[in-house]
Amino acid sequence: MANKAGMVAVIDYGMGNLRSVWQALVHVAEGREVIVTADPDIVASAERVVFPGQGAMPDCMRELDARGLRPVVLDAARNKPFLGICIGLQMLFEHSEEGDVSGLGVFSGCVRLFPPEKMFAASGGRLKVPHMGWNEVAQCRAHPLWSRIGNGARFYFVHSYFVDPVDRDCAVGMTDYGIPFTSAVARDNIFAIQCHPEKSAQAGLALLSNFMKWVP
Repeated sequence: MANKAGMVAVIDYGMGNLRSVWQALVHVAEGREVIVTADPDIVASAERVVFPGQGAMPDCMRELDARGLRPVVLDAARNKPFLGICIGLQMLFEHSEEGDVSGLGVFSGCVRLFPPEKMFAASGGRLKVPHMGWNEVAQCRAHPLWSRIGNGARFYFVHSYFVDPVDRDCAVGMTDYGIPFTSAVARDNIFAIQCHPEKSAQAGLALLSNFMKWVP
């Protein structure tokens, strides 16, 4: 199926309310069509793809496969501007400690639980898991999706697990929460981030706007 010029597909595999993602994308879409869909044919026809999600990794992988979306997600990750958000970042990796489940294997590496013995702030206070709230993202290197976003800008996070890539060069964002962890990765046509840009005020809207304009 030929790409539909300008259309953005937000993949819906039944995990999470995607309305806030859709609303934020529409806000920066400049007239482009944004569709929340579980239809593999619509995803295949989209010009660019957003892969969000929330919940437990085993449930997300199961629902993705139950809807027959795995092949079209992998194809989009190879061939189209592709934005992973939260679980949509974690699912791109090979394996998760959450439920001891395999991911899509687009990136080499694991998804790990924040280590309880290291969950302390610089002040000595105990840090809660999940990591929930605003935190800084340090930009490891330049990328078009960081355009107009200051190094160390604050984004909104909700997660208990983080990605641990084998190839450290894929990291484009790092965040500190008890430990430094990779909070954004990029390679070729893929950009994926642990935070929720749709809930991250101006910095998040800038990132989504940059994605809409990005030509990898």
